[in-house]
Amino acid sequence: MTVERVNPESLAPPSGFSHAVTATGGTLVFLAGQTALDGEGRIVGETLPEQFRRALANLLTALEAAGGSPANLVRVTVYATDPGDYRAHAAELGRVWRDSAGRDYPAMALIGVTRLWDEEALVELDGIAVLT
Repeated sequence: MTVERVNPESLAPPSGFSHAVTATGGTLVFLAGQTALDGEGRIVGETLPEQFRRALANLLTALEAAGGSPANLVRVTVYATDPGDYRAHAAELGRVWRDSAGRDYPAMALIGVTRLWDEEALVELDGIAVLT
């Protein structure tokens, strides 16, 4: 399988994402939305960074169970109940991402939502990965 991150020079430099990702020769894995649920189904973490860390860990756990690793992620969508809070914590969230998933960023989008399934949830992540 080949994965290539594409970042045209004519676009603004990406920070924490890739503008496009191509993948050939693999199996698609569609990852369900993950929030900061613990193993007993309770939201953990009071702040967006705490919840983001847990939601990302949950997403990566599902990916690993499917046979993948963070490098296999080609698309991640972040749903946040307060995009302004997300932006205010962008540097910290970037560190969380790098610590957990490395520096090979997938194509990403942030979507502001009124609320998530669990009312206490501040953030949810879903994704697509390509495995060899």
